[in-house]
Amino acid sequence: MSTTSDPACACTTLRKATRAITRLYDEALAPTGMTITQFAILRNVARRGTVALSRLAEILVMERTSLYRALAPLERLGWLAIADAGARTKAVTVTDAGHEALERAGAPWQAMQRRLIGAFGAEQWAALEATLGRLSTLAQEADA
Repeated sequence: MSTTSDPACACTTLRKATRAITRLYDEALAPTGMTITQFAILRNVARRGTVALSRLAEILVMERTSLYRALAPLERLGWLAIADAGARTKAVTVTDAGHEALERAGAPWQAMQRRLIGAFGAEQWAALEATLGRLSTLAQEADA
């Protein structure tokens, strides 16, 4: 039983903010045919060249099964190539078409970044980003 002095559920509070912000980015990226989740995956793979799927799941802090489901449409669209990379390991690479898709999505993503951070405040965003990084690390360490 909770009382009015109990803090709000951290998970619920963070999920509400995440859903609201995801909606904003998805709307901004809609004309490109990409969601913010797809953009994040493509961008992270593009930064690394080729990356093992297990490592990508760690980087994105995603369950592997959730990552595989998110990768399937990107592979169907020809934006990613997934190949065997050794014993029971697969790796992913952004294709030329994927790089073109990222390029098209760059301007709307950047516009939403500027809009959101501008409205929130650059200093507040920097502090929140650092705090969320620490919180993410704490949660991952607690899960280990």
